[in-house]
Amino acid sequence: MALLLDAGEVTADVARIFAGAGLGSQAALIVAESLVEADRLGLASHGVMLADMYVARLRAGSVSPETAPAVISDNGTNIVLDGRNGFGVLTADRAMERAVDRARELGAGIVAVRHAFHFGAARRFALAAAERGCLGIAMCNTRPLMPAPGGAERVVGNNPIAIAMPTADATPFVLDMATSEAAMGKIRMAAKSGGKIPATWAVRADGSPTTDPAEAIKGMLLPTAGPKGFGLALMIDLLCGVLSGGAVGQEVQPLYGDPSRPYDCSHLFIAVDVGRFVDPADAANRVRDAAQRIRSGARAPGAERLYTPGEPEWRRREDLGSQVAVEPSVQDALARLADALNVELTTIGKSIA
Repeated sequence: MALLLDAGEVTADVARIFAGAGLGSQAALIVAESLVEADRLGLASHGVMLADMYVARLRAGSVSPETAPAVISDNGTNIVLDGRNGFGVLTADRAMERAVDRARELGAGIVAVRHAFHFGAARRFALAAAERGCLGIAMCNTRPLMPAPGGAERVVGNNPIAIAMPTADATPFVLDMATSEAAMGKIRMAAKSGGKIPATWAVRADGSPTTDPAEAIKGMLLPTAGPKGFGLALMIDLLCGVLSGGAVGQEVQPLYGDPSRPYDCSHLFIAVDVGRFVDPADAANRVRDAAQRIRSGARAPGAERLYTPGEPEWRRREDLGSQVAVEPSVQDALARLADALNVELTTIGKSIA
């Protein structure tokens, strides 16, 4: 059962781990905060459980402590960056910031990134644009994890996409989804806990159904909505990789593979200034009104509440307040990692010692 800890203290502990592994203190804090924020939203597959793998890659050299991407080309609305294998969240924060700056100047900004690393939950970057009055879209590609419909080999990643719009509502309006039925991180968590997974999440290596997470990890994820999810995943792969001049498909390396070999994924960030089309306040009010209509709609039997995209995660964060839920197994892994780095923690692992 997950234990509730102070989110600020957990963030500080995780930042100490990254700093102990060689990342600069400010960068370490940003990476740690992004992981803890994912846990606060209930997105544990993108939370502090990733720290172990992140540190392994940092120490092996496939993730660079370099925090600034390099500009490959800048053509006004369109920018291509080289992520230089830095931490994905650091690269993505800067990329979306550039996209929004161009959107405010020119109406739209599109930033493609090659030689990038895992950036965590995509909603962070889409919302960063929405908070500055822009439609925000963030996406990235991954190593192939899913088959084509009817196929029995991995041909495309479960490539995530997030879309956010400015709203006058107190609750952010954001779609954040992987293109598989479930993230691989959720399956890895099930494997660690000894649990089963739904038969709709994945198949074995031969394409047959499975509820065993260990078999799923060796096999393939299933695309959400079948051919529709597959098609969307393929388009995201090509948009990210082709526009950036970066990796697509099998050119992206396994995230949990050789830690000395760069992951080398590709990102794409789009910002559109809403005010270039309509009055921004009116647009934000209309988005709020649409959300309220959804929440007040007729409910099916057994449904207690209706939500807009991204709202359940936000409600969870509000319910937890300043706390974050961290599984004991994740705390154990972080404590062992800290010991290996000779880093002293103040919160993580203390409640289960």
